[in-house]
Amino acid sequence: MAMPPDDLPPLPPRPPEASKRDFGWVLVVGGSLGMAGAPALTGMAALRSGAGLVELAVPDSIAAITAGFDPCMMTHGLASGFTGTFAAASADEILKRASSASAVAIGPGLGRSDEVLALTARLWRDARCPIVFDADALWALAQEAVSPLAEHAGPRVVTPHAGEMLRLAGRDPGGSEARDRPLLAELAVDFAAAADAVVVLKGAGTLVVGQGHTAVNPNGNVGMATAGTGDVLAGVVVALLAQGMEPFAAARLAVWVHAAAGDAAAADLGPISMTARDLLDRLHVAFRLLEPPPAIR
Repeated sequence: MAMPPDDLPPLPPRPPEASKRDFGWVLVVGGSLGMAGAPALTGMAALRSGAGLVELAVPDSIAAITAGFDPCMMTHGLASGFTGTFAAASADEILKRASSASAVAIGPGLGRSDEVLALTARLWRDARCPIVFDADALWALAQEAVSPLAEHAGPRVVTPHAGEMLRLAGRDPGGSEARDRPLLAELAVDFAAAADAVVVLKGAGTLVVGQGHTAVNPNGNVGMATAGTGDVLAGVVVALLAQGMEPFAAARLAVWVHAAAGDAAAADLGPISMTARDLLDRLHVAFRLLEPPPAIR
């Protein structure tokens, strides 16, 4: 496994006298009927990435299922509509919870509906804490639910794959441009500037751009191209944001950690049999590589 680059941002400090509240309160907003596992993956990844508290806000139709993935997370079931996504009545409660959170991740398994559009727009525009927008939240942003994108109350990180990047740019997400990495990188740079956000363009050589910085990630492997790995990445990013890291530094460090966990999984299982859960279970391997050596007494 490759060692961390010399210029990789350092881990947030963890003083011995700290309590769980010193390491951030993460709120994950997501889930819909048939997609109970996605927000759970994000929440579990946030816990594995050092967040002190993790709370999941999911539609009440899936709350019992989502709560069963990990007893270390708090789960709140909020009103859902007939489509299995959040009902409009959930938005005020989610905004209230976001006002108390250190950082928010929205999108994993969120589904697509008019209510999702409105909720995503409100969080993008009004929430003051750092927020990671992933998966279906990116679909909502691409529907021009927010305009202009640069008007938002707090730091924003978006984590699109190739198709989502094209959709955000108003292009066909299923066309041949999805394999044009130079074009995708150009679109990511343009979006970061237009939205005053950090963009994590996922894929081979994941690009992180924003806040006047650009970095291409050196590690990772094709076994990570499997369902749920993006949910895990969102959890790592939001945990580092909740611990006080700046958005670009948090995104860059999270991408490297996520890829290093993927490389550890590939070494153990091979790229064909890897799942997102295998990355989750190996995040500790990556973080151990970043820990400072113990002091010599």
